[in-house]
Parts: sequence; structure tokens; C-alpha cells
Amino acid sequence: MSNMKVTDQILKAVEKPGRYVGGEYGQIIKDKADIACRWAFCFPDTYEIGMSNLGVRLLYGVLNAQSDVWCERVYAPWVDMEEKMREHHIPLWAHESGDPISDFDFVAFTLQYELSYSNVLNMLDLGGIPLLSADRGEDHPIVIGGGPCAYNPEPVADFFDLFSIGEGEDALPEIARLYIDMKASGAYTRAAFLHEAAKIPGFYVPSLYRAEYLPDGRVSRYTPVYDDIPRRITKRILTDMDKAYYPDRFVMPYIKTVHDRIVLEVYRGCIRGCRFCQAGMVYRPVREKTVDKLNQQAKCLFESTGYDEMSLSSLSISDYSQIDALTERLLEWTDEQKVSISFPSLRLDSFTRELMDRISSVRASGLTFAPEAGTQRLRDVINKNVTEADLMRACDVAFGYGKTGVKLYFMNGLPTETREDIAGIADLAKKVIDRYYTGQNRVKGRKPSVTVSVSCFIPKPFTPFQWEAQDDLGTLREKQMYLATLLDDRKHIAYHWHEAKVSRVEAVFARGDRRLSAALLEAHKLGVRFDGWDEMFSYEKWLEAFSRAGLDPAFYAERKRDLDEVLPWEIIDCGVDKKFLLRERERAYAGQVTPNCKQQCSGCGANKLGGERSWCTRSCE
Repeated sequence: MSNMKVTDQILKAVEKPGRYVGGEYGQIIKDKADIACRWAFCFPDTYEIGMSNLGVRLLYGVLNAQSDVWCERVYAPWVDMEEKMREHHIPLWAHESGDPISDFDFVAFTLQYELSYSNVLNMLDLGGIPLLSADRGEDHPIVIGGGPCAYNPEPVADFFDLFSIGEGEDALPEIARLYIDMKASGAYTRAAFLHEAAKIPGFYVPSLYRAEYLPDGRVSRYTPVYDDIPRRITKRILTDMDKAYYPDRFVMPYIKTVHDRIVLEVYRGCIRGCRFCQAGMVYRPVREKTVDKLNQQAKCLFESTGYDEMSLSSLSISDYSQIDALTERLLEWTDEQKVSISFPSLRLDSFTRELMDRISSVRASGLTFAPEAGTQRLRDVINKNVTEADLMRACDVAFGYGKTGVKLYFMNGLPTETREDIAGIADLAKKVIDRYYTGQNRVKGRKPSVTVSVSCFIPKPFTPFQWEAQDDLGTLREKQMYLATLLDDRKHIAYHWHEAKVSRVEAVFARGDRRLSAALLEAHKLGVRFDGWDEMFSYEKWLEAFSRAGLDPAFYAERKRDLDEVLPWEIIDCGVDKKFLLRERERAYAGQVTPNCKQQCSGCGANKLGGERSWCTRSCE
């Protein structure tokens, strides 16, 4: 154990001590004498979740590829360890060196989901770092945030010195180099560094932008305090994925994590355009890796890790233009090595017998499909571009290969949703069961199972539904119970739904403005943390925090935005034009579908950012 303050007695007193000991195979240790810039890369959740995150693995490797930069890993301690740390005055430390995070030059957080925000504050507090950026002095680390939630950084703007917008593989080494150079030249002060950082594409310094509000609480405008920094911050992307850094080994955990497997990133972006999906918009344009590069990376990771499962990672793996060639190449050696290949993001309309042939040649993972809505009308509204026939055909293929269980994902509370749409969810689940019993190739003597999982719609920034209201709690709950009554007597169907109160808090922070930092600070004082864990979430504490901050959560979650309203996240340019989002919203209300990018360019604007091996070919200037 590198942190000598964490004694054996403490480790024996907590659940899963392997979360805290460090020393894993594959970790990177450097000589501090050779280091000019140190990074503590923080994942604001438990070790098991953070160790499975591909983004952390990528940026850990990218930063450590710099000879004079050392990046270490930090995870949120579970509540039992936090209690011991506070009792024994042990500050939050980094895994590799055991040093407190307050000793580092940069403390970086990946913001994967809004419910992790409370953990960010708790980790800063445990690390002895002032929570508010305005309270930090020259000797404190620069606190930087990134990840998908950074596309609306405003709700946590008061706690971060800097945000990295978009993909960080090139951006973070660049900001580290700026820091090193300014330190070496004697030009560094905290204020001077942040001013220079704001000039680098893809970096947002919230303290250098004034937020103004209208009397009714809506945002009026954002104004930069300097003339030499951009009025909007454009995201960074990598244009050639074959040339992008990819690790040749993973840090290997001592305990079981969420995903103990090879993760092979096939491409970035999405050709689809589901109108509720933020990732499908902000990760545009599509940029693919070649089959040769992917096969090389897969072999390298297998040899260095020994994992017997490989997940092909993307937003929709079956949309990869070379999926047949890739699976054939991988199976040339994975079959012999008994490495299973999992496809976690299969679409109904591209799930075929040929694909099942390939993934069934070794043990394959379970099958999950996402119709998202129960009727074709509502699927057209959200531009899902799949049909009931697609679902039945996919189930026929699965049942024909011996599968008996299928998971189906839906949402409730979608714009224009009716009771008929909710009833359609139950009808679809029943039809899948019936399809099993009428199928010619099913496994005789085995019973089918369908798991229906329903989450609450959350309007997200940079989507065609970013202006929509979320249903109030009573309406969401009523819809959940209505579906439950329809499924009560259905054999072989299990029904799970997401807690509406959790979705309400997520919706507040998804589309919130800078004033929510005050509510988050109050929540921290009330002991709020680990909001993504059912046993820790307290809606009552959040209501108290909003009340103390003088904020109404309904203003952020239930209010339908005016189409000409200044939105808090518009300080960021994700590459997708607002005109495109408005066109897609109009098409949604007209029930019109939009072809995917492979079929027809719809002029979203993302291609202006560039990208090799992309479907984006049209000039959208």
C-alpha cells in the first residue's frame, strides 16, 4: 500500500479493500525528479465503475506518453472508507504514488453522468481542495472537467477552473504543455494560465465569462471578460482514428469490476439521429478505424491482458461499414483462443443471421434490443427508424440460435406520448413471447423470458428535444403504474422501471444554468453523494438543497423552453447546427422520419469539423 496512512486495520474494516490498495499490474510509475506536471485523474464513482471506463484508460495513457508528465488514478471512496478517512484525517490520494490530490498540478474529473456531481464535491472536500474555484489560491491544483456532461458545464461552473470540451487525446497534452512552459518561463500565475488556456481551442474557463439573466430567470447572454477569447467554445475532435492513441495494455484490477474484458473502440459518432439521444449528436461526425488497425489493437490487448471476452464498442456497432470484414478477421484467432465477442449496441434493423453466425461461434453475451417506444407512431416521432417487423425478425434469429431471453429497453414521458403508446410496450412484449412459441426453430422444452426496462425521458442539450418539458413526477409515476397493470398477468415478462425522482434531479442538472452550483453546494453540506446508487439517493435532501438555494427544480425540468430562448449550453459549439435541431423538432411533431447519414445527408453541420473515413460528405457551410 503506497499510502502509509491507510493501515491494514483500516483496510480490514472496510468492504472491498482491493478498491484502495493500488499496485495493479499495468499501472505507470515515474520518477518525480523527471516530472514537470502531475495529473490526478479522478473518476467520481467507485473503483469498480471507474476501472471499466474507456475514456479514463485512453487519457491516462495519452498523458503518461509525455515523458515529463505523470498521470495517476483517483476514485471515490465508498462511504465506509470515507468514514475512516475523515476519522483518521487521511486526505484523498492517488493510486500510483499514494500522494494527496492537493499535491498535484491538475485534478481532472471525467463527468460521465449528472448524478456524479455530488461526488465531485465530496472528492474535492476529501482532498483538502477548496470547492469553489474563486476560493483557490496559487498553490492549489487546477481543477479541470471533461466528458459528455461538459457539453453543458454551467450547473457545475463554479467548482471548475477549466473544462475540456470534446475529445481530450490531443487537448490535454496541449494544456499540460502550456502549464509546463509557463512555469519554466516564470510567466505562470493562476489567472495568467487560465487566460492563456481560454485561447486554446476546446477549452472553456467559466470564470472568464459573465452570465446574465432576465427577470423571469432565463439566461440573457454570456459575455467574455476579455476580447481575445472566443465567444463560443468549439469542441475538439480527432480526425483520424487510426492515428489516435490506443492503449496496448490496461491496468489490471485486483477485484472484479463492472467490465472485466477487452474494450475495442471501433468508431466514434453515430449515423442515426434519434431525437432524444445526446451522444448521437455531440459525438458527430462518424470517424471509423480500419479493420487492420482494429485487429492489431485487439490482438495486442488480448496478449497483454488475457481477457476471454472482447466488447466491440461504439454507439451502434452494426453500423460500422466494415462489420462483416472485422468479425471475420477477429474470428480467425478469437475462435481458437476461446475469446467471446460481444456486441453491446446492436440495432434491431441490422441484426441478421449472418451476424449471429459470427457471434455464436464462441460463447456470446445476452441480447438486448431498444425499440424505445411501444408504437410505430411514437418511434417515428423520436426518429428511431425501426419497426415491429424488425423486432420480430431479430427475435426469430435469436430464438433460432437457442436464445430464450431478450431484454427490451423503452422510455416513458417522450414528447407526444399517449396511453396508447404505453399500452404498446405491453403489446410488444407479449408479441415477443408469442413469437417464441410459434417459431419453428426454437429450443423445445424451454420457457422464454422478456425483460421490459423503462426509463424516464430526460430532455438533453444539443438534441431536437432540448426545448421539451419533462413530465412532472405524478405523471411519470402514473404512466409507470399503468404499464405495470398491463403487465401484471403476463407470464414470462419481467418489468423494471427507473425511479422518477432520480430522473427529475438528472433533468434539472442536464439543462441547468450556473445558479445550480449554489444548490449543489447546499446538497454537499447535507451529505449528498453517490446519487447514482439507489441506497444513497435522497430526493428529500435535494428538495431541501434547492429550497436553500432559492431555486425551483420545476423551472429546469418541467418548463418547455421557448425556441428563441438563450440556452445555458449555447456557450458551447458541439458541431451540430441549431437550425438542424429545429428542423428535426418540426419533423418530430409532424411524425416524419429522417434517413440516417449513410442513406442521405441531412445537413447537421458536423462535417465542418473534419474526419477520416466518415459518412459526412456534404458541405454544410
